[in-house]
Amino acid sequence: MSKKKDKAAFDYIWRDRKRTFLGLPWSFTTYFLTETKFVTRTGFFNLDEDELDLYKVTDKKLKLPFWQRLVGCGTIIVFVRDYDTPEKEIRCIKNPRKVLQMLDKQINAERDRYNTRGRDLYAAMGGMPPHPHDVHDMHDAHDVQGDADCGCGCEHHENQ
Repeated sequence: MSKKKDKAAFDYIWRDRKRTFLGLPWSFTTYFLTETKFVTRTGFFNLDEDELDLYKVTDKKLKLPFWQRLVGCGTIIVFVRDYDTPEKEIRCIKNPRKVLQMLDKQINAERDRYNTRGRDLYAAMGGMPPHPHDVHDMHDAHDVQGDADCGCGCEHHENQ
């Protein structure tokens, strides 16, 4: 698939709008898939963008409700190791199976890039430490919450 340029000046592989009545794209929610992130943009006058790093995706789920299936749509639910958005719904999009395949391809490429293959399985069993890129996010979250120690045993808390 060829990459396209958006008005927001970033490259994307796939773009679609959330569908409403009869599968028509009459909504102010737009989804973008880039090589490294999944972006959800909502709003008309005031825009709100939420980005998810693809290497942090742990699981995906496809939902095909009856009324969405009638118009060729579906919903993808993505589970992510992210503090502000642990679960993202990509609601009522056209060709959801095709989109899920594109998402899988990019997720696997990013996992290979960060060498995170299989970590989601180990983390689910409690036997794997967090990915090094997540430690910074974890410390930021604890600093905001005012936690003295997150239990990770790193220098970050020893220096406090």
